[in-house]
Amino acid sequence: MSEKLQKTAITPDTHTTPPAKFSHGVRKGNILQVAGQVGFGPAVPGQAPAPVGPGLREQTLQTLRNVQAVLEKGGASWEDVVMVRVYLTDTGHFAEFNEIYNEFFADLKEAPAARTTVYVGLPAGLLVEIDALAVLG
Repeated sequence: MSEKLQKTAITPDTHTTPPAKFSHGVRKGNILQVAGQVGFGPAVPGQAPAPVGPGLREQTLQTLRNVQAVLEKGGASWEDVVMVRVYLTDTGHFAEFNEIYNEFFADLKEAPAARTTVYVGLPAGLLVEIDALAVLG
């Protein structure tokens, strides 16, 4: 009988404690699941998280950096990501989002991750949320 793999919660120093019982990321064996991240700037003690700006560009870039922070804390990189899910609040943002996304991943050396994009309601002021699944070598 094999040993049970331990599940480890991942929380980068730049992130606040989640508002409910969930983890920013969870690693079990060589799998790392990054929970949905939004465009909140780095945590500031005593201040509530807030979006980095009102526009799609700044929120998307910060959201991708927040996903990356969880990946790195969990021992992964974008090269390890096999699935990305994107949640947009406005169907009109799809083309602009793709431009920003393509710029961000312009230097990716391996095949890009599979991606799903859906349209959802998010808390006021938030335009995008992204989660990711990584498989480490």
